Amino acid sequence: MSAHTLLAEPGCHIRQDCAFPAPGLQSFNFDPIFSVGGFDFTKPMLLAVICTVLVVGFFWAAFNKPKLVPGKLQLAGEIGYSFVARSIAREVIGKKGDKYVPFLTSIFFFVWIMNIMSIIPLAQFPATSRFAYPVALAALVFITYMFLTFKTHGFRGGVKNLVWISGLPKPLVPLIVLLEFIQNVITRPFTLAVRLWANMFAGHMLIVLFSIASWYLLTPTFLSVVAGGSFLLAAFMTAFELLIQFLQAYIFTLLASIYISGALEEGH
Repeated sequence: MSAHTLLAEPGCHIRQDCAFPAPGLQSFNFDPIFSVGGFDFTKPMLLAVICTVLVVGFFWAAFNKPKLVPGKLQLAGEIGYSFVARSIAREVIGKKGDKYVPFLTSIFFFVWIMNIMSIIPLAQFPATSRFAYPVALAALVFITYMFLTFKTHGFRGGVKNLVWISGLPKPLVPLIVLLEFIQNVITRPFTLAVRLWANMFAGHMLIVLFSIASWYLLTPTFLSVVAGGSFLLAAFMTAFELLIQFLQAYIFTLLASIYISGALEEGH
C-alpha cells in the first residue's frame, strides 16, 4: 500500500489507534492500472507515455505549419527551442552544436515535463523518481557520446580521446589511463542518471512526508497548529520543487551537451 493510499484513509490521526504512516519505498511502487497485450502499465509508465505525447504533440503542433509571423503556440515553441540552442548548445558546443539542438531540446523538455508531473493534480508523481527512467535517458546520452567520439576520431583516435592525456610522465600513464577510463566510460553515465533520480526521489519523498504529517496531526487539539506548520512546509516544498524540476532538466541537458562537446573535440 502506497503512502498516497494511506494519506487518503479517513480516521488515521495521532489520537486514533494507528501509527504514523511513514512514507518509504512503498510510495514509489504502484499496482498495474491496465494491461495491453499482456503488458501491465503502472502509473509511472503511463505518465512517461503521456509526457512523450505532450512533448511530441506540442512541438509538432508548434512547427508543423510554421508562419513568418508566429502564432502563440509557434512562438512558445520557438522560445523553448531558442533557450536550449542559445543557453546550452551554442554556449557549450559552439556553432557545431546547432545540429544537436533538436536532440538536446527533446531531452530538456521530456525531463522537465516528467519532473513537473510531481505537482500536477491526479498525477502527483515524477516518473524520473523511478531509477529506470533516468538510466534510460543517461544511456541514450552515453550512446550518443560514444557514437560521436568514434565517428569523429575513428577507433584509435576515439580511444585516445577517452583515456589519453598527453605530456604525462611515463610512470603515471597507466594510472591516469585507468582513471580516465573509469571517469569517461563508467562514472559519467552513472552519475548522470543518479543525479536526476536522487533529486526527484528526495523531493517527492519530502512532499509526501509533510503531506501525510499534515493529515495525521490534524486533530481538534493544539496539534492542529503543528499540522498547519506541516502543511505550510508541504506547500513550500512543492513551490521549491518547481525550481528543482527545472534545474534538474537544465543540468541533465547541460551535461549531455558537455559530453557531446568532448566527443567532437580533439583528445587531450
